[in-house]
Amino acid sequence: MVVLNRIYTRTGDGGDTALGNGTRVAKNAARVEAYGTVDETNATLGLARLHAEGEADAALARIQNDLFDLGADLCRPDMAADARAEYPPLRVTPAQVTRLETEIDAMNAHLAPLRSFVLPGGSALAAHLHLCRTVSRRAERLCVALAAEEEVNPAAVKYLNRLSDWFFVASRVANGNGADDVLWVPGANR
Repeated sequence: MVVLNRIYTRTGDGGDTALGNGTRVAKNAARVEAYGTVDETNATLGLARLHAEGEADAALARIQNDLFDLGADLCRPDMAADARAEYPPLRVTPAQVTRLETEIDAMNAHLAPLRSFVLPGGSALAAHLHLCRTVSRRAERLCVALAAEEEVNPAAVKYLNRLSDWFFVASRVANGNGADDVLWVPGANR
């Protein structure tokens, strides 16, 4: 259980922070950059939810919760120690990745194939989902960079890869199932 009864601690005033296992690292460490950008993705998703209703909002709420799982996963290095930990760390699972894939396939089944790239825009929800897509892509790049240097749960990287695809397809659904997509016209302003 999480208990937050004090918000500021002053322990990070020198430019370092604690990971989930208590290790202190610089606030600009690759791991902190990665889970910080996952948190940023979650914040952009909160803005998108202001424009979502019904099942779309419920799906976005599930993803917001997953993003907290992902942040908890990334802030806890040393996966080999998981079995020995008093409290096993929360890890993103392949089932969470599969759920995104299933949802992408279900949404995409109702969309016409694209004949051009889609410009971010259309409805307010679609525009916000495009922002979520780009921020989640940055989070993915940071996780890939982190994984090149340190151990990272492979499902965490896969989740971010599928998530940006999910946001893209959901943006098309939010644009009248693609009818209101704003398409790129190459060289239109030459």
